[in-house]
Amino acid sequence: MIARLTTALRGRGLALLCLLPFAMVFIVFQVAPLAWVAVHSLINADTWSLANYSKIFASRFYLQAIQHSLQIAFWSSVIGMLVAVLGSYSLRQVDSKLRDFVMAFSNMTSNFAGVPLAFAFIILLGFNGTLTLLLKQSGLISDFNLYSKTGLIVLYSYFQIPLGVLLLYPAFDALRADWRESAALLGASPWQFWRHIGLPVLTPALLGTFVILLANALGAYATVYALTTGNFNVLPIRIAAMVAGDITLDPNMGSALAMILVGLMLVITAAQQWLLKRSYHVAR
Repeated sequence: MIARLTTALRGRGLALLCLLPFAMVFIVFQVAPLAWVAVHSLINADTWSLANYSKIFASRFYLQAIQHSLQIAFWSSVIGMLVAVLGSYSLRQVDSKLRDFVMAFSNMTSNFAGVPLAFAFIILLGFNGTLTLLLKQSGLISDFNLYSKTGLIVLYSYFQIPLGVLLLYPAFDALRADWRESAALLGASPWQFWRHIGLPVLTPALLGTFVILLANALGAYATVYALTTGNFNVLPIRIAAMVAGDITLDPNMGSALAMILVGLMLVITAAQQWLLKRSYHVAR
């Protein structure tokens, strides 16, 4: 008995020792930078105060940046979720070769962002872009501005959709085929199956994926900067301008904006957890 306990403790100690490098990396690259940002967000003119936050919430310019970030992140995430749900479900119904190709393509496109993506969209949907001119000639659109809020939503949706597919596709494995057959034998319609079985089972994955898409869009910087050269007012652009800008250099204000971005994500995550606890599937 004692020998078995000693072996178990030794194995647990070895496991903790193996986790030590990961803990150090997490502390150095996650906890320490966040703590530094939090501390410096409370410094204004070499004194401790909430002046940076007061200035942000009293400024229409910074409030506009927060509003734009939330609107672009929300609508691109909604579009990404809707298309990803339909795409993931459809992939479950096709043969393996096509499914493997689509999954590989989604894996590639979900990581295709930054300068190459911005240039690709300028060529396709810019003022003189190929698709823009074709749609104008066919009369489907009268005008389209890629550098506006609507254009950024379209741009963000491009990398939100494949990311959503990659995250949601495994979730459909939880829907067993015999459940639908059993529901049909009991007289349930397809709508009743999805309402009482399908959606409750998928709810945790749907909520989790939506939060990840929101975080992905809220923190996106390279693509919107390459597209607008920093002239569109969103939080990541404002933070970068404050931390590394030539004209409006103010790291403490940038830290306050970064903490607001962190706070938004905490609120979204808390709402997701609250909805998750209230979901039918989890409650059961």
